[in-house]
Amino acid sequence: MKSLLKVSLMLAIVAAVFAGCRSGTVYNVNNSPVEIGGSYTDDNIYKAIKKAGVGLGWIISKTGKGEAKGVLNVRSHQAVVKITYNKKDFSIHYVSSKNLNYNAEKNTIHSNYNGWIQNLERAISVQLSMLEN
Repeated sequence: MKSLLKVSLMLAIVAAVFAGCRSGTVYNVNNSPVEIGGSYTDDNIYKAIKKAGVGLGWIISKTGKGEAKGVLNVRSHQAVVKITYNKKDFSIHYVSSKNLNYNAEKNTIHSNYNGWIQNLERAISVQLSMLEN
C-alpha cells in the first residue's frame, strides 16, 4: 500500500511539473486593422501604443517612424517584440526572449508569452480606437 502511495505521489509531482511547461506556436499579430480617422501623426499613434503597453507592464520605446520596441520583464522571464504601425493597422512580432523555452525550429514558446501578446494586442486596439478627431 505504501509503494502505491509513493508511486501516486511521484506521478502527481511529474504531472504538476509538466503542466507548468506548456508551450505553443509563437503568436504574432499581423496587420491588425485599426480605424483611425483625422490627421493623426506617427507620434500620436506611438503615444497610444505606449500607453497601452505601459498599462500592462511593457517598456515601449520608439525605434523609428512607424516602429517601436516592446520589452516585458516578468520575474526571470523577458519578452522582446517589434511593433509596427500606421493609420490602417499594426503588427506585433517576436524578436527575442529569456527563460520562455523558445524553440526556433518548432516556432514554439511558453504559452504565457502568447497571453501577454494577446493582452497587448487588445490594449493597443482599445487605445487606438480612443484617438479622437
